[in-house]
Amino acid sequence: MSKEVKNIIDKNKEAMITPDGIAVIGRDSKVIVFNEAASRITGFSENDIVSRNCKILFSKSKNELKYIHESISENRVFTNHPVNITCRNENVINVLASITPITKSGEVISIVFVFRNTREMLSLSEELEFKTLELVDQKNKLEAIFNSNIEGTFTIDDEWNITSFNNSAANITGYKQEEAVGKKCWDIFNSSLCRNGCHMEGTIHKGKPAIGNELEIVHKNGKSVPIRVNSAVLLNNRNEKIGAVETFIDISEIRNLSAHLSERFSYENIIGKNKEIKNIISVLESVAQTDSSVLITGESGTGKELAARAIHLNSPRKTGPFVAVNCSAFVETLIESELFGHEKGAFTGAVKSKSGRFELAQGGTLFLDEIGDLSLAVQTKLLRVLETREFERVGGNKIIKLDARIIAATNKNLSEEISAGRFREDLFYRINVLNIHLPPLRERKDDLPLLVNHFINYFNEKLGKKIRQFSSSAYELLLEYNWPGNIRELENAIEHCFVLCVGDVIQVEHLPKRLRNVQAVPVDKNIIKHRNNIVEAEKEMIISALKNNRGNKTKAAKELKIDPSTLWRKMKKLEIEY
Repeated sequence: MSKEVKNIIDKNKEAMITPDGIAVIGRDSKVIVFNEAASRITGFSENDIVSRNCKILFSKSKNELKYIHESISENRVFTNHPVNITCRNENVINVLASITPITKSGEVISIVFVFRNTREMLSLSEELEFKTLELVDQKNKLEAIFNSNIEGTFTIDDEWNITSFNNSAANITGYKQEEAVGKKCWDIFNSSLCRNGCHMEGTIHKGKPAIGNELEIVHKNGKSVPIRVNSAVLLNNRNEKIGAVETFIDISEIRNLSAHLSERFSYENIIGKNKEIKNIISVLESVAQTDSSVLITGESGTGKELAARAIHLNSPRKTGPFVAVNCSAFVETLIESELFGHEKGAFTGAVKSKSGRFELAQGGTLFLDEIGDLSLAVQTKLLRVLETREFERVGGNKIIKLDARIIAATNKNLSEEISAGRFREDLFYRINVLNIHLPPLRERKDDLPLLVNHFINYFNEKLGKKIRQFSSSAYELLLEYNWPGNIRELENAIEHCFVLCVGDVIQVEHLPKRLRNVQAVPVDKNIIKHRNNIVEAEKEMIISALKNNRGNKTKAAKELKIDPSTLWRKMKKLEIEY
């Protein structure tokens, strides 16, 4: 082995501890270095292959040797090229390979053959959120590895000068590699923490790595970009500190999703001024601060999952996962595996081990929707899990501790189910520590104006329309309809109207047929009386908001969650003078 090749190997020992197989092949086609990943992928040990001709790797696909020979003889670089390799057991596997020549005085003295099992790539992608690939590469030697990393990666020396900058870093920051290398890192990232207690200061001065820190940088175009970073000290082969390496990812989409979820599932988005709804929101706020089991009851479409997510996202477990499972969506033979997971071979079709929903919810909340549809056999196993806070996968014998809050929901009357022998009474008391009942829409018609305005605003924004309101005759039909599908049906009906309406007022003909058919049913005096009560309730609600805000219509409209122009029209229609 030449001195130059040995120096390159010594400098890149850390880089070779990667999921990628790395082989260094000399000009004579003999293998000089074969790392652990290469052994894992091919089955050849280091002793099996070092000092032997590299053709042993291509015994069943000899045409692939041309890439090795062309790289050595013609100083050619191959990047992300599909290649077939013959393993020790004589199986042929397809890998994604990069070949980089190592030169001295313009002559190729060896090549670096980097390869990755395409099947392993699929499994590794599932772990990318939890692991950061720490690559300390020399750009001109292992460029393929450095730039294949999906995280932004850069290195700095002990004077804060950027010494390498990969393609992902360029995409996230907007600065090209040639613009970044040689500059101070703060000139590129422009974070408010730069030279003001940033994570890199702790890494450089104290040797302290950073894992999962979040901060905002300024893109070249001036836009603020949130990132999550990991950093570590960069050492040479004599264990001397020579700088630091950082990997980072753009978390804009994650932030947007988190903000959307927090907004969509906050208490404020449980729309209603109904007394019972106010009481429910008060209960939700109290329940969120505990870790007790909760049972949410109510008809389909009343917003049971909305309430469950609001509890989770306002609880100490909000940073953990929220895992929802519809107990009625799985056949009885699969629900147990879905909840508890299974081991490979536990039953026909279990070709690999699988985590269940209880495992996926660890540290967070497990939402068991339609729990009343569970079979008695599964109920018995669920009861034991809730009592012991332990469970096993199907076909397994390893005890797994449960660390998840349980929120259950059902549209059935569980007391009747218990009487009929279809639901275990002891399980009912275990999940019903705290009960929240969501009333059907027909029992809270006084909230209909607020709900309608909410969905008008929502679909205007979603569909890019400027619909102001329902016509009086169309709105009358909304009031008269019984809404068996509750709020979910109301939302779907309003979306239906938005699709058909081309003006700014929804008319009767835009309503779904089932609502228009209400016209054919004679309206009795009770319905008229109920409708008048709703109008009076809306009038009182507007007057109350105006009083609370001392006649300020803008603030009153904000309290009512409607547009000020809508408030003005309603005041005129209801003859409110304030």
